[in-house]
Amino acid sequence: MEDLLLEFQMKIAQVSMKIERYLVHQIDLRNRLIAIKGARGSGKTTLLLQLSKRYFPLKSTLYVSLDHIYFFENKLYDLAKQFVQFGGTHLLLDEVHKYPHWSREIKLIYDNFPELSVIFTSSSILEIYKSESDLSRRATSYFLKELSFREFILFETGQEFPVFSFSEIIENHNEISSKITSDIKIMPLFDKYLKIGAYPYYKENEDAYIQKLQNTINLIIEIDINAVEDVQYDTLIKLKKLLITIASSAPFTPNITKLSEKIGVTRNMLVQSIKILERAGLVNEMYKDNSGIGVLTKPEKLYLNNSNLMYALAKENTNVGNVRETFFINQFKFLHEINLAPKADFVIDKKYTFEVGGKNKTKKQIAKTESAFVAKDNIEIGFKNIIPVWLFGFMY
Repeated sequence: MEDLLLEFQMKIAQVSMKIERYLVHQIDLRNRLIAIKGARGSGKTTLLLQLSKRYFPLKSTLYVSLDHIYFFENKLYDLAKQFVQFGGTHLLLDEVHKYPHWSREIKLIYDNFPELSVIFTSSSILEIYKSESDLSRRATSYFLKELSFREFILFETGQEFPVFSFSEIIENHNEISSKITSDIKIMPLFDKYLKIGAYPYYKENEDAYIQKLQNTINLIIEIDINAVEDVQYDTLIKLKKLLITIASSAPFTPNITKLSEKIGVTRNMLVQSIKILERAGLVNEMYKDNSGIGVLTKPEKLYLNNSNLMYALAKENTNVGNVRETFFINQFKFLHEINLAPKADFVIDKKYTFEVGGKNKTKKQIAKTESAFVAKDNIEIGFKNIIPVWLFGFMY
C-alpha cells in the first residue's frame, strides 16, 4: 500500500487547480458512496484528483486506478481494510469497470467500513445499478459531461463566466450575450470549440487532437465496451462499421432492415448496438416522444454525441447545419429533456420549441407555435425570440 500512497502523492503534487470542471462544485460530499460516470477523455481522473486536493486531508486519502498492476495479486477489499486500519477516511477509485467483481467488493467496503467515504469513476457505458451487487440504495451518481462552451472559454482565455440556467437564457438572452460579447470575441472561439473543444486533453497538443480523438474512439470500442459488454472481436468490428455509417450521414434516420444487412447483424442486435454506442458517449438517439421507449425501440434520428466526433470520423461529410444541431443537443443532454419537434427541430422539456439554423434562418416554421424560439448561428446578440445558439453552451 505504501507504493500506492507515494504514487498518489506524486499525482496530487502535479495536478493543477487553475481550472476546475463544473462538477467539482456540484458533488455532495456528505454522501459516503459516490459514483461518477463519464465518457473516456471527459476528465474523470483529473476530477477525482481535484476533489481530493480541494476537500480531503492528504494524510488520510488514497487515489488508485483499478487497472493498476497492484490488483493483479491483491484484492480491493483488502486494500480498503488496510487503509482504514492506517486511519484512511477517503478512498478514490478510478476505472472500476476494469476490476472483476468491483460492485461486490465496493458494497462490502461500504457496509463494513462506515468511517470510509468512497468515490469511484466508471465508463459511461457501465450501467452501475445493473451490476451483480445492487448499489442503487447506497451510491449517489453523477455524470461528467464533456467541456461546455463556457468551460472551453475558460480553458482558452482564462476568463470565467457564470453558469446561466435555461430559463435565464430564454428570458434574458439579450442582456447576457451583450455582456459576454463585450468582454471577448465569441465567434472565433465558438468555431474552434465545435472542431476541437469538447475534451479537456485538446490543450495538450491541438495539432494532434483529431488523431488522439480517433484513438480515443478506438479505445472506447475495443477496451471500454468490451470490458463492460464482454462482446466478441467481430462484434466490435461491426460496432466500428456502424459508427462510421452514422457519422457519414448524421443526422441519420435509420432504416433498420437495410442497416442490419449492411452491418451484418440482426435487427435486435443492431438496436442494442446503437444503445451501446449511446451509453459509450459516441452517439445520441433522438425521439419525438421519450415515453414508451423500450430496449428494442429504434431511434427516429441519430446524431453523433458532439461536433468534435464529426470532424474526427467524417470530416468530408460535415455539414454546418448538422454541426450546430449536434452542438445544441449535446449541451442539453442530461440537463433537460430534449426531443424531436413535429414542426421544427427540437422540443425542450415538452414545452419550448426550437428551430436551429444559420444567420438567415427565418421564424416561418415556428410562426404559429407558442413558446417557440430560433437558435441562430453566426450572430453575437439576439432579439426577442431569436437567441444566439452559442449561448446554450453556458448552461453548465
